[in-house]
Amino acid sequence: MAGVLAVAEVRDGALRSVSREVVSAARGIADALGGAVEAAACGGPGVGGAAGPLAAQGADRVVGIEAAGWEPGRVDISAAALAAHVRSRAHAAVVFAATGPGRDLAPRVAAKLDRPLLTDVTDVEVDGGDILVTRPVFAGKALARVRAKGTPVLLSIRPNVFAVTESPRDAVTEVVSADPAEGTGGYRVKGFEASEGAALDVSEAEIVVSGGRGMKDPSNWHILADLREALGETAALGASRAVVDAGWRPHAEQVGQTGKTVTPRLYFAMAISGAIQHLAGMRTSGVIVAVNRDADAPIFGVADYGIVGDVFEIAPRLAEAIRELQDD
Repeated sequence: MAGVLAVAEVRDGALRSVSREVVSAARGIADALGGAVEAAACGGPGVGGAAGPLAAQGADRVVGIEAAGWEPGRVDISAAALAAHVRSRAHAAVVFAATGPGRDLAPRVAAKLDRPLLTDVTDVEVDGGDILVTRPVFAGKALARVRAKGTPVLLSIRPNVFAVTESPRDAVTEVVSADPAEGTGGYRVKGFEASEGAALDVSEAEIVVSGGRGMKDPSNWHILADLREALGETAALGASRAVVDAGWRPHAEQVGQTGKTVTPRLYFAMAISGAIQHLAGMRTSGVIVAVNRDADAPIFGVADYGIVGDVFEIAPRLAEAIRELQDD
């Protein structure tokens, strides 16, 4: 039976948590098809060891693809090595994460394999041996169900949508050497610049506290930072496009159609009116809480809980109440 390949992400030698979601999704597809799951991570020496824990989510085989000449940022090398690996095995599907790195890697692999790529998938099922996926379209206003034809089916899943499942396997580990000279080159990576504070990525956070122009001034952001701190280590700060364009917050925090798509369990929209571009990036959140002085703000149309009022009064009270609950 054809198996399913789950592409794991490793950063600085550590497995990224979204990889567990990718393997869990791949496990579900493989079970429906009657196949096995292979988890593969591409990088330098020892990359396979970082992916080893994925056996807990159902990986029958864990492969470390050690690519010659690989270095951080050389996604062209990773894509060439991964495409060659896919060609060498009979995979029914290849599953990526729709993260920043995944959005860079997956299209390159799809192009090399001359296969279509289904992106930002929020649900997967198997029907009569075909893989059917659900994905948002028209800036999240509608959901499309797509029946994939041919093999392998390439898809990327939206983070924080697929539950991490425990399906332990006695996984076989394997190291594969690759020398992907063909189709690489043309640029070199000179270095990386870390964002200030090395904060949790907004696209991976379980809770997001976002602010808009209603915060009036960047000096007021400490109010939202205090709320985020009260919510704990799984919370991150986000921002609307208007705030980022004004230079108040870094682009890495921007949520929306031209920023990042987030699907946290809990999303706070603080002083955000709810333009369609912003809604496209957060409307699939689990629970949405909106605070705005304008009772007619579009954000209330998607909010599960809405508070009409002054964010400068409400946010501190929310933070205080959360701390009191945690103390209890």
